Amino acid sequence: MKPLKYIAAGLAAIMLLSSCSVIKNLTSNATSTGSNTGGALAALYQIFKATGALDLSNLTNIINLGKVLTGASALADATEAFTTDFTSGLIEGSSKLINDSNVQSVMTALKALSNVDATAISQAADAAAKGTVTSLNSATAGVAPTLAQLTSIFKAMQ
Repeated sequence: MKPLKYIAAGLAAIMLLSSCSVIKNLTSNATSTGSNTGGALAALYQIFKATGALDLSNLTNIINLGKVLTGASALADATEAFTTDFTSGLIEGSSKLINDSNVQSVMTALKALSNVDATAISQAADAAAKGTVTSLNSATAGVAPTLAQLTSIFKAMQ
């Protein structure tokens, strides 16, 4: 039974380190920001591809949404050099689900996502990363436009 406690503690630590606020503090360069965003997009895409939807009561999905929003917000006023490095990280972080042929479509959708007021989603992601039970639904502010942009990203990734 003790190994399960260690595994649970390890997973809790990983979720805490994966939270949006921690990522914002630890991310000091465009490549790692892109990589975090790409990894989150890949995880969400795999779930979407398998189920046709995203479970907004799932803490991992909420945390990944927060990571995507963190990456999108970094693109709001990004320089050309930042965008280039971010793009490289995005491709690598997604395990090349995002590639040279679809990266421009993904970047366009991420930049559009940076204009969505997703404060409620970011707050839910921070709470989820702390282990607090939280969920989002279609009535939550920012969810509908965020999911619309994610759907366009997922279409580009196919």
